[in-house]
Amino acid sequence: MPAFPPRLRTLRLPACMLLVLTLGGCLTAPGPTVAGDGRCSDASLQWAVGQPGDEANMRRLAKESGAGLVNPITPTTIVSRDIRQDRLRVYMDADNVITAVRCE
Repeated sequence: MPAFPPRLRTLRLPACMLLVLTLGGCLTAPGPTVAGDGRCSDASLQWAVGQPGDEANMRRLAKESGAGLVNPITPTTIVSRDIRQDRLRVYMDADNVITAVRCE
């Protein structure tokens, strides 16, 4: 093991402690909680079509759908074609008005 200058030897322990504390905080952070099993159901969400795509409506859609992920889609959003059972996509027009709500 190479010898460290005396000045750097005194910094090794505080630097290691800082690294451990920083990484430890990342590892213990809880993830998002999902009510139910996380499967999306869009059967009763058509009330949202024509409503503004604001935070209150997005929260209500997330709660009522049971989805683990709510994905707002605007005209400029690039969308993948993968299917996920836990995702609710909320399609909006350029004026931020909801045009469709689908589990995809």
